[in-house]
Amino acid sequence: MKYKMLSSYFNGDLQTIEKELEGSIRANDLLLQEACLHLLQAGGKRIRPVLVLLAAKFGEYNIDVIKKAAAALELIHMASLVHDDVIDDAMLRRGAPTVQARWDNKIAMYTGDYILAQSLQLITELKNPLPHQLLSKTIVEVCLGEIEQIRDKYHFDQSVTTYFRRIKRKTALLIATSCQLGGVVAGVEEEIHKRLFRFGYYVGMSYQIMDDILDFTANEKVLGKPAGGDLKQGNITMPVFFAMEDLELKKEIVNVHEGIEDKELKHIISLIKDSGAIEKSVEVSDRYLAKAFKELEGLPDIRAKKNLYDIAKYIGRRKF
Repeated sequence: MKYKMLSSYFNGDLQTIEKELEGSIRANDLLLQEACLHLLQAGGKRIRPVLVLLAAKFGEYNIDVIKKAAAALELIHMASLVHDDVIDDAMLRRGAPTVQARWDNKIAMYTGDYILAQSLQLITELKNPLPHQLLSKTIVEVCLGEIEQIRDKYHFDQSVTTYFRRIKRKTALLIATSCQLGGVVAGVEEEIHKRLFRFGYYVGMSYQIMDDILDFTANEKVLGKPAGGDLKQGNITMPVFFAMEDLELKKEIVNVHEGIEDKELKHIISLIKDSGAIEKSVEVSDRYLAKAFKELEGLPDIRAKKNLYDIAKYIGRRKF
């Protein structure tokens, strides 16, 4: 099932969340308001809010409560994207100019900070303290992941364990928290929301590994940014680890630097694609996906369970 068709089941509730997002980023300052709207209108698949909605189906589904949790989580994700783009000096995201490209780094940083602050304010409207604890812990881990990524740029001898820890913090935990948060605000039993967390974690790991694969295999139109950007920025990803098992190819890869010529970078990307590293990376993604499917087996047999399966399958089977 295509993701668009799956998310269409929630069109009404997604629109409710979208309105919540719009209301949350309103600002008295016109420039800040414009920058926030620019980011919001860039869109995205809203995978994390959809996961919150689906997870909430296993409990007491009250959209007036769920929208607060889903919007707060998406705002955290949006803030992290703005800060990411500043760190990476990215000009494009989803095919549109980034906030820092359209304005400057200072505006981008303040926009990200403002959006993050609004997410924290929104979550205070939930009376249950557990969502607050989950989100605060997730924010800390996301920040640690970002710091680790900066620290390890162009460090080609880092271990694959470092990579897994980094993508866990940068991506997987936010998706895992989306699933757990939906269950928690819907009042499901602890066993259920912890299983939802594990499902989301495995899906998130698969999601990031597939993103890292697509960075080498998809074209710029699909990516919404130049291909090979991760490697050029010094981010060592799963395909690169596998490619560097060939010591001759590793000698080429370790020469990558920020100012590398596009022609040379394209040559190295071509070598990585021909090395079998992409296929091996897909196998790793598939193993995480299989673990996610296994976690679903322990959930009640309702329609949302099948929907979660379809989303996981979509994430792990994106075209490359």
